[in-house]
Formats: sequence, C-alpha cells, structure tokens
Amino acid sequence: MADYQMKPVLQKPPGYRDPNMSSPPPPPPPMSQQPMRKAVPMPTSYRPKKKRRSCCRFCCCCICITLVLFIFLLLVGTAVFYLWFDPKLPTFSLASFRLDGFKLADDPDGASLSATAVARVEMKNPNSKLVFYYGNTAVEMSVGSGNDETGMGETTVNGFRQGPKNSTSVKVETTVKNELVERGLAKRLAAKFQSKDLVINVVAKTKVGLGVGGIKIGMLAVNLRCGGVSLNKLDTDSPQCTLNTLKWLNIQ
Repeated sequence: MADYQMKPVLQKPPGYRDPNMSSPPPPPPPMSQQPMRKAVPMPTSYRPKKKRRSCCRFCCCCICITLVLFIFLLLVGTAVFYLWFDPKLPTFSLASFRLDGFKLADDPDGASLSATAVARVEMKNPNSKLVFYYGNTAVEMSVGSGNDETGMGETTVNGFRQGPKNSTSVKVETTVKNELVERGLAKRLAAKFQSKDLVINVVAKTKVGLGVGGIKIGMLAVNLRCGGVSLNKLDTDSPQCTLNTLKWLNIQ
C-alpha cells in the first residue's frame, strides 16, 4: 500500500475575502452623523385630557343634582302643606248697596249727578288653621251698564287681618257731587233708579297674603268685582263676587 501524506492547510492572508460569500452590511455611522428624525405626533385619543373640562363637568353635575333635589323637596313640602292645612280660598259677596241723596239736576250747562254710594262686602275665611292678610284696597263704584255706566267715585280701605273661620263685613262709601252727565243719560238713570232697575258695580284692587303660625307668606295682587245686578235683585240676594288673579285665574 502506498503511503499518503497530509498536506498542510494554507492560512488565508490578512484581509482576504471569499468571493463566494456575500459581503456583510456596512457598520452604522456614528450617532453624531445620523440624520435627526421628526417627532411623530400622538393620536388625539392618547393625549391626556385637560383637567379644566373635568372640573366643568363635575360642577354641572353638582348643579343639576342640587336643582333636582330642590324641586323634589319643594314638591314634598307642598304636598305636606296641602294635606295638613287643606287650604281654601276666601269667598266674597256683595251684602248690600244703597244710594243716598241720589239727585239729578238739570242745569243750563247740562245735567249733574249728586249721590253717595254705600256698599257692604262680606268676606269669609273657610280655613280652620290659616290666616288671611289684606293690604290697602282701592275701591271704585259705579251705576249703570254698558254705555250708560257712570262712576260714583273711589276710595281706599285700610288693610286688615282675617283670622281662621272668620266672617268680616267691610263698609265702603264713595260720593259724587254735581258730576256732569249727558241729559239723555240723566233721564235714563233717574227712571231706572225709581224702578230699582239700576245696575250697580263694585270693583276693588288689593293684595292678599297667607299666614301660618304667625308667619306671613307673600302678598298676591288680586282684582275683585262685585255686583252686575240691579238694586231690585240685590234686595233678595247677595251675589258672589268674582276674584281675578294672575290674569288667568277666575274664581267665584
């Protein structure tokens, strides 16, 4: 058998590159030579919310909750008040009306009217636990109806307090003296006065307040209209007065 000798492995010289192998990627440049990258903006959904909006929402929620609680307590208080006191409105009626010294004179300048109108209005408080307070009341009285209505003067009645289950009668008196009227109207008024067909009217403007346990609760402006009936009918009946308030509520 022939003897084989191992050949020594040749060493590659420094810097030798194998042509069959792919060249490695160049090393990255130093940090100082790398180009600056632009900052990418964050999406709006990832941005932190401002605290100011949270405070505004918190304040709005607190105001809404407070308002709802206030309305709820007000409704509960009103319901308890009505159940406990059972409030009722006062009633008014025209108890009497007369004309004293009714005189129609025919002067050269025209007819003149002189008379004193005396009315009595009855007020009733049907409540057993509530008090009514009346402010100063402006009262106007007249006779006739439609185009024949003639004023009989006006006056003011001082305010007063009306207790529970109380009936109060208020006397009102007005006077006219030598008030000029048209001659045809004077004749019609004289004829209706003689036959007691003369229509009488009493109109009052006042303020009414409610009292509970010595505490006065507000004053509401009201208009009161009594009459609209003839003297003949008033002798046998006391017509109820109409109470107008808030420009839409009519109570008889």
